Amino acid sequence: MPLQPTIHGTRYMVSAGHFLATQAGFDILEAGGNAVDAGVAAGMALGIVHSDMVQFAGVAPIMIYLKERNEVLTISGLGWWPKAASIDRFVQDFGGSVPLGLLRTVLPAAPDAWITALQRYGTMSFGDVAAASIRYARGGFSMHYVMRDYIIAHEDTYSQWPSNSEIYLPGGKIPDVGENFVQTDLARSIQYMVDEEKAAAGQGRDTGLKAARDAFYKGDLAQAIVKFHRENEGWVTEEDLASYASAIEAPVRMQFRGMDVYTCDAWCQGPVMQQMISLLKGYDLDAYDHNSVEYIHLVSEAMKLSMADRERYYGDPRFIDVPLDTLLSETYAEERRLQIREDEAWPDMPPPGALGSQYGRAAAAAPISAGSPPPSGDTSYCCVVDSDGNIFSATPSDVSWESPIIPGTGFCPSSRGSQSWAVPGHASAVAPGKRPRLTPNPAIAIEPGKWAMPFGTPGGDTQTQGMLQVLLNVKVFGMDLQDAIEAPRFMTHSQPDSFEPHTAFPGKLTVEGRIDEKTSDALAAKGHDVERLPDMTYKTSGVCAITQDMETGILEGGADPRRMSRAMGY
Repeated sequence: MPLQPTIHGTRYMVSAGHFLATQAGFDILEAGGNAVDAGVAAGMALGIVHSDMVQFAGVAPIMIYLKERNEVLTISGLGWWPKAASIDRFVQDFGGSVPLGLLRTVLPAAPDAWITALQRYGTMSFGDVAAASIRYARGGFSMHYVMRDYIIAHEDTYSQWPSNSEIYLPGGKIPDVGENFVQTDLARSIQYMVDEEKAAAGQGRDTGLKAARDAFYKGDLAQAIVKFHRENEGWVTEEDLASYASAIEAPVRMQFRGMDVYTCDAWCQGPVMQQMISLLKGYDLDAYDHNSVEYIHLVSEAMKLSMADRERYYGDPRFIDVPLDTLLSETYAEERRLQIREDEAWPDMPPPGALGSQYGRAAAAAPISAGSPPPSGDTSYCCVVDSDGNIFSATPSDVSWESPIIPGTGFCPSSRGSQSWAVPGHASAVAPGKRPRLTPNPAIAIEPGKWAMPFGTPGGDTQTQGMLQVLLNVKVFGMDLQDAIEAPRFMTHSQPDSFEPHTAFPGKLTVEGRIDEKTSDALAAKGHDVERLPDMTYKTSGVCAITQDMETGILEGGADPRRMSRAMGY
C-alpha cells in the first residue's frame, strides 16, 4: 500500500510540492480558471511556502499543452547574466569559481515567466492568482520539517546577511516545526505588483498584467534591486532588468512506447532524460525485474553516459551549438550503448561521445570526492490538468541562502549563476547575456488521443534520474501512479555537480533502503561505489505527476511523500 493515496478526479487535478500550493491552484480551478491560471497560482505559492528552495524572483521554466491547438510549448523562465558580468573577474579574483553572494545573480525570471503565461494563455488577473501567495506571506504558514531541515543545513550562510537572517532566523533562532512563519516584506512586494495592476485595470486585462510586470522590472522593486547592487558591487542595472523577457520556445521531443516525451531545450538538463530514454530503447526492458541488479546497473550506466554528454555539450543554445539532433538519434544511441558493459560499471563518469571538433568544448577539472554527495534539496514542482484537457507543468526554483535578500523586498533575485562555470570555453561558461545550464526541467508525456502525464521534481542532478524512474515505473512496469512515485530509487553521482563547486563523486551510486543489501552488494561487485540511504529520503528527488486518460476522462494525481507534496482533484 502506498503511503499516500492516488487522488482521482474527472474534472481537474493539481499536484504540487507543498499542500498549500496545491490548494492555491485548486481554488483557482474552482473559481473558473484554466490550467495556466491555476499553475501560476500554485507556482507562485511555492515561492512563499517553500521560499527556502523557491524564490519569487528566481527561475520558473514552464511547459504548457494547449488541447484545442494540440500544441506543446515552453516558457524559458531563466534569467541571463547581466551585461557587466565578467568571467575574468571570477578567474582572477576567485580562482575560477563563482562565489557565494551577490555576484551569483542572474536576472530574475520567474515574475516575467508567470505573467507571460497568464498574458498569452491564461484568463485571470495577476491579482487573482497572486491572492494565495500574499495571504501565505502576510498571514504566515506553519513551518514544516523540510523547510526547517533546510534552514538548519544552511544556518551559517543565512546568518551572513542581516536581511536573510531577519526572515529565516527570526529572533536569532531557527523556527520550530508548526511555528507560524511570516514574510511581511515579500507580501508587500507582491501586493505592490497587484496594486499597480489594479491602477491600470481600466485599460484592459493585458495592460493590467503589463503594469504588474513593470512594477517588478521597471518600478520600485527594480529600483531596490539596482540600488543594492550598485551599493554592494553587484552587476545588475536598470537596463538589465528592463530588457529581460522570457522566451517562448518549441519543446524537445523524444518518442518512447507510443508516447511523445517533451522537455525544454538544452539551456536546461531536460533533454538528458530523453538521452537516457534513447539509450534504454535498445534493450528489452520488459525482460528485467523492477529494481533488480541487472536493471539498476543498466539504467545507472545509461544515466552516466547521458550526464557525460550533458557536461560536454549542453548550454545556452543562443550562445553555443548544441547537437541535440545527433545526441537524441538512434544512430548515436547505438554507438553509446557499446560503452555499457553488462558486468562492469564505469568507475567514474564515462567520456562524452565524440561529435567532431565543431562541437568541442573545454573540459573542466571538477573537484573529486570519495565522500557522501550533499543533498540536492532545492527547487519544487507543480502541475495542473484542467477540465478542457490543458496541461501546465513548471519547476520553479532558487534558494534564499546563496545571496543577500534585497532589503525591504523579501526576495533574493536569482542566484542561479551558481550553475555556470568560471572556465573559459566551457559549454556553460559565464558570459554577459548567457543563461546558466539549469537543472530544473519540467516535462510532459503524451500518447496522442489516449493518455498524458505532466511530471517533474526538485533535486538538482537527481531530477532527470527520478523523473526517468517514475516514467519507466508507469509505462514499463505498469504501476499505478502513486506506487510509481513511491517506489525505491537509485541515483548516480559520477558527474560533476551542476552547482558550484561542481564536485564529482566517481562511481557513487546511492540507493534507498527498500533496495535490499543483497542487491546493493551485487551492484558493488560490478564496480559501483554503493551508498545506502534511508528509505523515502528527499535526497532521491520528490516527484509530482498527474495522469490523464483522454478516453475515459479519469485523472490521477500523485505526490511524493518524500517531501510536503500533495495532489488534489475533483
